[in-house]
Amino acid sequence: MSSFQYVTKDTLELMKVELQRMKGVERPAASRAIAEAREKGDLKENAEYDAAKEAQGLLEAKIASLEGSLATMRILDESDIDTSKVSILTKVTLTNVNTKKQVTYQVVSEKEADLKAGKISVSSPIGKGILGKHIGETAEVQAPAGTIQFKIENITA
Repeated sequence: MSSFQYVTKDTLELMKVELQRMKGVERPAASRAIAEAREKGDLKENAEYDAAKEAQGLLEAKIASLEGSLATMRILDESDIDTSKVSILTKVTLTNVNTKKQVTYQVVSEKEADLKAGKISVSSPIGKGILGKHIGETAEVQAPAGTIQFKIENITA
C-alpha cells in the first residue's frame, strides 16, 4: 500500500479552501486575541492570555496536520478507475448473503467516508473485506456482531 491518500478533485479543493481560511482568517484572529489579552496586564495571572495562546497552538497544529495531509494526497481521476475489481472510488452493489438485503457503496478514502451518503472508507471492515474482489465473488467481513458475507453483484465507476 502506498503512502499516498487518493481523493477526488472536489475533496482536495475543499481541503485547500479550509487551509486558506485557517491561515488567512483564523490565524490573524488568534494573534489579535493574544495581543488584546496581553494589553490587559500581568501575563502570569492572565487566564485570557493563556487561553488565547492555547487556542493559537491548537490552530497551528491543525494547520500543520492539514498541510501534511495535502502533501500526501493525489487526485484520483474517475476515468482511471478499474471496474474489473473493487478498488477505491468504485461503486459496489453488495448483497448480504444472510439477509438478502442489497446495498450500494462507493469505496473512498478515510477523509471522504460518509455512510449517510453511501461512501465507505477503504480502511473500514467492509472496505477491507471487499477490496480486490470481482463480480460474483463473496467477501467475508469481520464485523462486531461476527462474520458477514457479502456477494459482489456489480462494480461501476
